[in-house]
Amino acid sequence: MPEHVSLLQLIGMAVLTVAGLAWAVVVMRLLRRSRVEAAVEWHAAAALPALPHQRQVGPPQESVELTPAEQDAFTGLVRRLDGR
Repeated sequence: MPEHVSLLQLIGMAVLTVAGLAWAVVVMRLLRRSRVEAAVEWHAAAALPALPHQRQVGPPQESVELTPAEQDAFTGLVRRLDGR
């Protein structure tokens, strides 16, 4: 124990140190809790309950048989767009 420091000053310093650590722990817990609550609110807001659930797959593919004339016209169009 330093000779120039009184016992009351040492006790005061210990009390202030413990109070500072307790304050830091409380602030950290409050910040963590608010961050978790904000994340939960954000996830709840991301889902819109008024809209119906969307399908994850698209509609089935459709195919149409082309006549030979339509196939020739389509081939010509592709060649024109391709720049050949």
